[in-house]
Amino acid sequence: QVQLVESGGGLVQPGGSLRLSCVASGSIFSLNAMGWFRQTPGKERELVAHITTGLNTNYLNSVKGRFTISRDNAKNTVYLQMNNLKPEDTAVYYCNALIKAFPGSPTIDYWGQGTQVTVSS
Repeated sequence: QVQLVESGGGLVQPGGSLRLSCVASGSIFSLNAMGWFRQTPGKERELVAHITTGLNTNYLNSVKGRFTISRDNAKNTVYLQMNNLKPEDTAVYYCNALIKAFPGSPTIDYWGQGTQVTVSS
């Protein structure tokens, strides 16, 4: 059983910073691309940032220059450093990872339970 557990969300004032973490645990043979998505009520989930095993990254245009995604493969962890936060960044943030649990098993998309980020004065 594979689990993704996020942490680090909370309430922050505009211009502030938060760092989200997501740890993958359980049966993991290979941990491939990882990413962060976010969703607000009534809207579709959108990709915020993505990082490959080769550390190639891409970002949602509105967060470029403010957010940084990184990963620690030894800890099966992906991070999202969010600086200069804006009210429009308010959302539930979800961790996503492509994981192969066993040799020869399919690569499956896993999701965390989500962590709330609220940017408000």
